[in-house]
Amino acid sequence: MILTSRQQAIIVGNILGDGGVYIQRDMKNAYFMIKQSERYKSYLFWLFDELKDLCPSGPKQRKDNAQWYFYTSAFQDLTGLQNIFYVNRKKVVPKNIGELLVSPLSLAIWFMDDGTLDYRLKDHCAFHLCTNCFTREEGGVLANVLMKNFGIIASVHYTLCRGKRHTRVYIGAKGRDQFIKLVSPYVLDCFKYKLPEYRGAPQRLDS
Repeated sequence: MILTSRQQAIIVGNILGDGGVYIQRDMKNAYFMIKQSERYKSYLFWLFDELKDLCPSGPKQRKDNAQWYFYTSAFQDLTGLQNIFYVNRKKVVPKNIGELLVSPLSLAIWFMDDGTLDYRLKDHCAFHLCTNCFTREEGGVLANVLMKNFGIIASVHYTLCRGKRHTRVYIGAKGRDQFIKLVSPYVLDCFKYKLPEYRGAPQRLDS
């Protein structure tokens, strides 16, 4: 099996977000898996449709928590991604992320998975990409890639929540218009509440 460029773009976005590539102890190669709640069932089925030629079976629903999930077969292209995105089973931002995060589709997938809209009508509009599993330094790397590859001005917020620091990539007034322009064509209906135009807000605000 070989990943198409579109499939790789989708999986890279998912790895930054809710998905992952894993190697079982008795296997040589890695597989991709993602889970979503019932609310985002349509998103998971869209992902499956994009990756179905890589999958041994269709989406399934867990009985204990009603989550939907699917996984691909294990093959070498995914092993390559697993080798660079994980160190000692911990997800990291690879050194060559600038060569991988190049498609607006990847950016949109990441946003749908882990993005939030910080919005107050006629007053404030900004985005966060939640990068809690990454370090502050890794968040800075991602912010730099957004500027270099997409022309999106972003910064890193290191917030304290329940006694623990969390990293978030912040896209404010200087970067949001470019961000919206790039991700909007890919955002599925179930995630459009994350876009200001679906909150009754103009896309350009003063703050």
